[in-house]
Amino acid sequence: MRRFFPLLAGIVIALVTGVVRWKWEVISNSNLYRPPVLHEVPEIAETIQHIHNSRHLMVSAFKDHRRQGAIRIISILRRSALKKLYCVLCVQANANARTEADEAHSQCESKEAVVEIHRDHFGFPYGTSDIMCNSPSSFKPTHVAISMDPIITVENLKYLPIQNQKTKDSFKYNFTVCISNLFGEYNNALQFVQTMEVYKLIGIQRVVIYNTSSGPDLEKALKYYSKDGMLEVVPWPIDKFLKPSHGWNSKRSPGDLQYYGQLVTLNECIYRHMYQSQYLLLNDIDEIIMPYKHASLGDLMDTLQKRHPRSGVFTVENAIFPITQFNKSGRFSLREWRNVPGTNILEYVYRREPEQKGAIKHTKMIINPRFVQQTSVHSVLKHFGPTVKVSFDVCHLIHVKIPGNGTLYKNQLHEDKRLWEFEEKLIPNINRALHESGLLL
Repeated sequence: MRRFFPLLAGIVIALVTGVVRWKWEVISNSNLYRPPVLHEVPEIAETIQHIHNSRHLMVSAFKDHRRQGAIRIISILRRSALKKLYCVLCVQANANARTEADEAHSQCESKEAVVEIHRDHFGFPYGTSDIMCNSPSSFKPTHVAISMDPIITVENLKYLPIQNQKTKDSFKYNFTVCISNLFGEYNNALQFVQTMEVYKLIGIQRVVIYNTSSGPDLEKALKYYSKDGMLEVVPWPIDKFLKPSHGWNSKRSPGDLQYYGQLVTLNECIYRHMYQSQYLLLNDIDEIIMPYKHASLGDLMDTLQKRHPRSGVFTVENAIFPITQFNKSGRFSLREWRNVPGTNILEYVYRREPEQKGAIKHTKMIINPRFVQQTSVHSVLKHFGPTVKVSFDVCHLIHVKIPGNGTLYKNQLHEDKRLWEFEEKLIPNINRALHESGLLL
């Protein structure tokens, strides 16, 4: 009998090897491999999810109709730990499916992913990334998961619903502001309310904020504008997953990811509102993109688009209004506002002159999101069509802040009272918002 053991062992090894090789060839060279049917895919409420058995994170998934319907997963990847990733694309089963034909429309498919790390990672270990998943046009997935292994039980994975399943030609909003993130118990309530009311007067209908943490007074304002319908607050608990940096420079502000994931949220906002808004404004919470030769942003963009019909990216230069210099007339130093924490931007009417030719100009953007694939903070990374630099005198940012280059004196500044032009409607609107939000006692 002993002489038969080697022969039997050889047969077993050959069979196992053959099965493994067959499975791998099926996965690598065809679309025949299908994990088990997924009857109920849990809708994920959290904004951030771990990718199973990895150090990577995923945020949200969108169908990109400009890339032949590929699925784009906005992600945060550990750049030094890149390995092959696999998309598990699933059609959620009909809860009432009873026949084999119904089950056929409830299958999952495993495909190797293509990873695109955005070039602006500023040297941090983690970077904003797109995980791209292609699938046959005949397959209409509703959910996607990312796996490190081509063969895995689908129930072990976390799934994202695939958004933007259909394109649209008309939009709910004309202008939406994407504010990248709040952190550090940010509590500048007065400036926020003033800014939101200015937004309404220049034609903005929607504001989106990614919130890691905010102070108690600002929370009141956030709840008020959320109930009002103008504000969408997206939870952004990035500090529960990584050690985020407080800045963009990895040497000065060490951490895992630039500025609490600022670039991740800006890109996520673009795809989240791809078919909800005609235009998006990408700027910070303490900035206002202000038209100076037009009554509203709608009038401004009508003019710019007529002149530049092939463009969908418009850069607007920053103008600093230093808080070291303010108007001393007391015209807007209202007594009822004094107990509301934050900066009274109406008191700051002196701005720095525009940067001279050759100097680095910090800009923010107005974009048509259908023209943009990837963005950074001050410019887009991948887009369609030419970029337009909007003239400073036509439109620029109102950015009230501490000057970063030392003291600026009034004789170095230009008087700019654009916000005062909205006084008649603006002051009553601010007071109403402060009162209804509970910020005025």
